[in-house]
Amino acid sequence: MPVLQITDEGFRLDDQPFRIISGGLHYFRVHPEHWADRLRKARLMGLNTVETYVPWNLHQPAPGELRTDGGLDLSAFLDLAAAEGLHVLLRPGPYICAEWEGGGLPSWLLSDPGILLRSQDPRYLAAVDDYFERLLPPLRRHLATHGGPVIAVQVENEFGAYDDDTAHLAHLARLLRRCGVDVPLFTCDQPADLARGSLPGILATANFGSRAEQGLAALRAHQPRGPLMCTEFWIGWFDRWGGRHVVREPAQAAQELDALLATGASVNLYMFHGGTSFGFTNGANDKHTYRPTVGSYDYDAPLDEAGDPTEKYHLFRQVIAKYAPVPAEPAPEPGPRTAAGPVRLGESAPLFANLPFLGAPVLTERPLTMERLGQDFGYVLYRTTLPAEGAVLLEVDAVHDRAQFFVDGQPVGVLAREDHERAVAFAVPRPGALLSVLVENQGRVNYGTGLHDRKGLLGRVLLNGTELTGWSSLPLPLTDLGGLAFTETVTAPVGPTFHRGVLHLDTVADTFVHLPGWTKGNVWVNGFHLGRHWSRGPQRSLYLPGPVLREGANEIVVLELHAAHRGLAVELRETPDLGPTEE
Repeated sequence: MPVLQITDEGFRLDDQPFRIISGGLHYFRVHPEHWADRLRKARLMGLNTVETYVPWNLHQPAPGELRTDGGLDLSAFLDLAAAEGLHVLLRPGPYICAEWEGGGLPSWLLSDPGILLRSQDPRYLAAVDDYFERLLPPLRRHLATHGGPVIAVQVENEFGAYDDDTAHLAHLARLLRRCGVDVPLFTCDQPADLARGSLPGILATANFGSRAEQGLAALRAHQPRGPLMCTEFWIGWFDRWGGRHVVREPAQAAQELDALLATGASVNLYMFHGGTSFGFTNGANDKHTYRPTVGSYDYDAPLDEAGDPTEKYHLFRQVIAKYAPVPAEPAPEPGPRTAAGPVRLGESAPLFANLPFLGAPVLTERPLTMERLGQDFGYVLYRTTLPAEGAVLLEVDAVHDRAQFFVDGQPVGVLAREDHERAVAFAVPRPGALLSVLVENQGRVNYGTGLHDRKGLLGRVLLNGTELTGWSSLPLPLTDLGGLAFTETVTAPVGPTFHRGVLHLDTVADTFVHLPGWTKGNVWVNGFHLGRHWSRGPQRSLYLPGPVLREGANEIVVLELHAAHRGLAVELRETPDLGPTEE
């Protein structure tokens, strides 16, 4: 592959003027058997480059490790991009934002109560150095200087919105070089943050979604010479629980793209294909109120969550054709879909009756945070005994993020962080009653100073003003459900329960799981964790990639935290329900 050059006049590739026309495609949000399909569709839309982040928290779930298997095989993804003739912009962070859990920073960093993330804190730098020294050297063959597709690598991510510590950016740039990255480096920031987030001698780029001339003018004022590039041209947006499904009118988005390309600037569409934050990997925002992001990362992108071209795809293809060659091949058609159901989930396994199969509790005076338990995602179950009967007021210093309270297994209340709630009142039936508190990590904050987002019951728990002590803390990451003891459901169980059923298929293809009548929880198919369901919306279906399914019997497991009201059944439909676009 030719090597990208940065000159005063712009980009050059193979000693010819070059314009980057790229689109975001996160390999970790797409089933690996779909990578080649999505890359092909990127080329067919007229893109010459794709961009991807790299999630530290998945690649290094514990210190000293590096996972590159299955859906984390970045090397295989880069090989497929090269085979499609696409260049790659690599954004390894270590912080990535991306509406991803913790902005991609691993939760084990937060087990140290005093650590300062995204800083010169020696504890943070040691962890970053170790991670990059494991991640990057094996990727050298994918750099354009070694014949690979990666033409440029980003330093950090929108750092100017967080801090102005140039020394930290300089450390990361030196680290990239030390780890063998010898292609051009770049930073990206919103126009108002360029001075805080850029680094002398490294290309600065801007992020915006409209008013291209204004954004590029700010970039040119900051950087008088060199290429102009928008690294995140926002053509859609993400959704949060309790909000609406955000869309951007295709013709208006195409008009904005046309205006940007007319300036001669380079661009990376954010996103070309959003994909899905499977499992527990969605992030959250906290600008005075905690707001968790939904699992679908459809982003109203040119390719929808299932990889089908949208109206925006076709309009963007027409716009790009005005400025760059577009393949003469026809635009891709929508893919096949599977529909089935309703599928009754006729077996159940109550959570509280199956705790021995799910983990071992830790006994301490105060509840332990998820990070102190060495846990990244999922739930924590806290238990203690209540000393006396009668009406009580239970107060907690902080709930991160949603707590369900049970006395002797019966539900007595819920506290939600986003509602700024800290107290629940209930009646205790007898001295020595068992208090159980099930706390859900709904996604660590991925943007701003709220990154230091520890999960669980934080601090003290007071009963009628007196601290409750003597707790057990049971981590429930729910990574292995194989030991659950399912029995036929005769009557609806009380409390959080796993429900299981079997779906028989003659042919398999992508589909969407709909859960009419269910309240809140999680969904697994053949052991693959699709993500969270919540009747609150806006998202009311979960994308199920075809490669997860198999011909014949398919196991579906739904964790219901509250109650299901329509016969404990789910449906597979050909279309999603991402919610209303107006509140």
